[in-house]
Amino acid sequence: MSQSLPLQTPSPLVRLLLVLSATTGMVDAASILGMDKVFTANMTGNVVFAGFAAVGTQGFHAPYYIVALAAFMAGAVIAGRIWRMGAKGRLSRWLVIAAMVESTMLVLAGGLALLFERTVATAPATLPVLIALTAGAMGFRNAVVRQLKVPDLSTTVLTLTITGLASDSRLAAGDGANQRTRLAAVAMIFAGAVLGAVVVLHGGLGPALLLAGGIVLGSTLVFARHPQMAELDRG
Repeated sequence: MSQSLPLQTPSPLVRLLLVLSATTGMVDAASILGMDKVFTANMTGNVVFAGFAAVGTQGFHAPYYIVALAAFMAGAVIAGRIWRMGAKGRLSRWLVIAAMVESTMLVLAGGLALLFERTVATAPATLPVLIALTAGAMGFRNAVVRQLKVPDLSTTVLTLTITGLASDSRLAAGDGANQRTRLAAVAMIFAGAVLGAVVVLHGGLGPALLLAGGIVLGSTLVFARHPQMAELDRG
């Protein structure tokens, strides 16, 4: 992706990634609260939970974590292959295509969740499908964002972002660079988690996933139309 982005990341792209960070909070709220304690956006938690399940800890189910990890990796593989096989072109076009793939999977998961809630289907039979769809969508997105190489805006992982907040702060004799973006990333995932939890608790799993998918596609379509985005090559 050399020469795809200027040294100064365009503000529309930063704003888009911050909105996508909020949807991460929504998706993980939906999966943790509605899919039996499974992370579908952040894989570290699944590896830890799988360890708990491996020693027989009650309430943790290894098959769900395996499905999430496998689907996440599959989504990332597909995105990586599409990125490398595709012809060079406008970054905005690629982002819209990626958003369509991700939102389609989230909306499909949301629609199935609504359907399952209205049938006699049991959770053990339906949860793997929902987990696979949402984890696959987030794996696809992670691979896309990784190619952008925007510092402190992975849209899903906050550990390094929070580390940077502390280690680069004035208190640590740092220059305090990029602190506003880091704080914004933390705040957006927190806000998304709050919104996702509210929707799941009051409306159910389906509406939360449908809303997340709609925000992903809608925000990408809005920001991709910005003149600054139109100038960026995918490289």
